[in-house]
Amino acid sequence: MPASLPAADPQALRFAPRILFLSRSAGVVERSLAGEALQLADAAPLRDDVSTDEITPLPILTHYDDKLGRYPYTGLRAGDATPIGTDAIRAQGIEVVVAGRRYGKGSSREHSPAAEKLAGVRLVIAESFERIYRQNADNIGLITSTDFGLIERIRAGEAIALAELLQGRDRLAAGILESGGLLRFGQRFMRDIRTAAEADGAGPRTLFEKIVARHALATAFTPAHPGTGQGAFVRADWRFTHEYYTGMAAHMLHATFGRPLALRDAQSIVVFEDHTSYVEESPAHVRGGLVPNVQRMVQAQREFAQAYGLRTHRTLTESEAARDDGSNRAGISHAMMAEHYALPGQLVVGTDSHTPHSGALGCVAFGVGTTDMANAFVTGAVRMTVPPSLRVVLDGRLPAGVTAKDVVLHLLALPFICEGGGVGQVFEFCGEAVAAMSTDERATLTNMTAELGGFTGIVAPDAETVRFLRERRGVDFHLEPWMRSDEGAAYAHTLRVDCAAVPPMVARPGDPGNGVALSQVQAPVRVDIAYGGSCTAGKREDFDHYHEVLRWAADRGLKVAPHVQLFLQFGTTAVRDHCIAQGYLDAFEKVGARMLQPSCGACGNCGPGGSVSRDQVTVSAINRNFPGRGGPGQVWLASPPTVAASAIAGELVSFETLRRRLG
Repeated sequence: MPASLPAADPQALRFAPRILFLSRSAGVVERSLAGEALQLADAAPLRDDVSTDEITPLPILTHYDDKLGRYPYTGLRAGDATPIGTDAIRAQGIEVVVAGRRYGKGSSREHSPAAEKLAGVRLVIAESFERIYRQNADNIGLITSTDFGLIERIRAGEAIALAELLQGRDRLAAGILESGGLLRFGQRFMRDIRTAAEADGAGPRTLFEKIVARHALATAFTPAHPGTGQGAFVRADWRFTHEYYTGMAAHMLHATFGRPLALRDAQSIVVFEDHTSYVEESPAHVRGGLVPNVQRMVQAQREFAQAYGLRTHRTLTESEAARDDGSNRAGISHAMMAEHYALPGQLVVGTDSHTPHSGALGCVAFGVGTTDMANAFVTGAVRMTVPPSLRVVLDGRLPAGVTAKDVVLHLLALPFICEGGGVGQVFEFCGEAVAAMSTDERATLTNMTAELGGFTGIVAPDAETVRFLRERRGVDFHLEPWMRSDEGAAYAHTLRVDCAAVPPMVARPGDPGNGVALSQVQAPVRVDIAYGGSCTAGKREDFDHYHEVLRWAADRGLKVAPHVQLFLQFGTTAVRDHCIAQGYLDAFEKVGARMLQPSCGACGNCGPGGSVSRDQVTVSAINRNFPGRGGPGQVWLASPPTVAASAIAGELVSFETLRRRLG
């Protein structure tokens, strides 16, 4: 990789003039990669919605050191091609990458900006960035900008002042980048951290703002009472991580601070194994020879947790589950947080983009990257930029057979959301339909705030929340008067949806935002795989939906269509035990479903239920269907009842349609 040109001003940067344009055309990407000096107009249209699944496909996450630099963009789709191969970025000396809107959407994996930086990329220019990706980039010193005017200046060899590159960023983000990353910043500015006193005479506030104010930390670099758009540090009631991040965090911390570490409030750190229990049945990992890497990654987490006495939940293999006496509590990390830890009014952070799951309980829950969590382990402080709030009013009552998943797919298809109107905002869900929803269904809304592009999702706690805590967790919780948004609280925007008019929805392959009413899908869609599970759709009520459809089918002697494989995977052991207690397994077995123990599984290409070839079609209840997610085939997103009905029909159908045909 060629060295960067020296800049006369130490606070000014020059970049290698070869620029990689991530275009929708594979040919343009290849020409750009080969060194052709394309103009921005030549590269148009640029790829929007470049996901972290494409920057670093999931098998790459088994690396957490310099090897990551071999793989950036190896999953990038341009048309039907993946034009960027292993070592391509390093070999071509690329320092600047240009793309379109909503760059870095999807998973919270810090491996993506880390891979870019380790390959030599120093600057990413895009029309807009997803919140977690950009924060992760800041934390490791990778500069991001929305200024396309930089392109020709870089080509001309101009030295660009660092202050100009950081223009428009909040003071904290600029300070972190000027320091070379969050851990170095922490060494300089986070020695004196104290709880900030709440401001007197605060005006009307949202529930989110109240919770953040109660958890705000004052530092030498951040305001005691941060407002919208300002950088802040907060104290988390719970910090959690899983095996794809813990080894990387430990590696960072030990390299920076040595051994042993002094972890802050270690009793509030929870460690999960929730992705890898079925990895030996993952074609992507087996074919790539990556299973030993995964095993080392899991072992690195176990060693870290043991060394520091951290609370750990381990998922069960099939053989372990057969011997389980019911005492093991395990499952997908963010679902487990809602089942066992999070409470209204608390603040929860985790190394997963679907951490907002727990917002269904009326707490602030958001995902962070590896460096953020590593810093939080040793300081107790979690970085955030205070976002604006978006009020989502779900009016009316959902029709029979329509679920919260259908509502989210409907929201994702709205032009306001597709154009990035909700990026980085707090989605506060309210209205008659929300009031009628169970906590499980509310969790589908807050969980998929990640796909909506939001910072987090939240539902104000109410009598349903109290019921959930009492009946599911044995917690006698009393709501406090402050646990709601005030009349007159400020919102950046209000979305209203007439839920009575929301039909069963699906999302076409490629992006969760490709939503369409199932009735509007013109040609029949034959399916090969049906998958029900994941954090979004592996909860109790989701399994109630699967059972309603499959019990109906079993009672009529129907089975899963001969050419379809149906996989049902519990989100947690509590969900599994609920299904056993309710007698659901009889119907599941009679129709021919394969039951899987709790794990993220096919959602992250980590187990059965994913496709193995590009010509396979999956209907899945997971939360995202970016290219490569759930395997190389085409993935349609759908609600739990639609997944179950489609498995019986052998093609994409709603339960209502199935009953009409076969009832």
